[in-house]
Amino acid sequence: MTDTSPPSFLPFTPVSGRPIRLGVLISGGGTTLLNFLDQIRSGALNAQVPLVIASQKNCRGVERAAAAGLQVLVIRPRDFADTQSFSNAVFAALRAAEVDLVTLAGFLSLLTIPEDFRWRVLNIHPSLIPAFCGHGLYGHHVHEAAIHRGVKVSGCTVHFADNEYDHGTIVLQRTVAVPDQCTPDELAGLVFEQEKLAYPEAIGRLARGEVTISGHRTVHAATRSAE
Repeated sequence: MTDTSPPSFLPFTPVSGRPIRLGVLISGGGTTLLNFLDQIRSGALNAQVPLVIASQKNCRGVERAAAAGLQVLVIRPRDFADTQSFSNAVFAALRAAEVDLVTLAGFLSLLTIPEDFRWRVLNIHPSLIPAFCGHGLYGHHVHEAAIHRGVKVSGCTVHFADNEYDHGTIVLQRTVAVPDQCTPDELAGLVFEQEKLAYPEAIGRLARGEVTISGHRTVHAATRSAE
């Protein structure tokens, strides 16, 4: 029988012999950035952050990144004529910083990803995609929608970013049970605890070359070895 399954490929060139260089893009408080730094300090994540880009001048994350001694650039969409010119400025700065991987860490501005950064941009979304995702569903809005729908399980999704909201190939997901009478704030806290584990794990797996793509699915090295 002819094998008609799509060929698998390695989406990200593994990084060996040095920490992976992360460009971190923020729009708010920078809590995901702080988690990266905690994971790096603990030795759980072999990475460094040569550049943080903020889309808002006065967001808390700018202050936190500066306090951590990181290089921070503020590149605001409002200062550009359109999404393309804004994206060009963002990725020019990332190239200059020689980042390996771009991590969207609460970054709320739409980007057009250039070809040389295809499969090099990750996002984390606070739901189990494809549930409660897409344009307008971010942050607290996601958890409000989940509670309103009465879900019993929620979680987070790390995925490759493409040029649509919450659309790219899923790398990994982690779940949480939603307690009875749970509020959106409480659910946000439960999900963020899983985000703190999921995002560094995804970065590490990519850096080690443990993730391949077959069709619309990612296959992890541990899964392949267990078959």
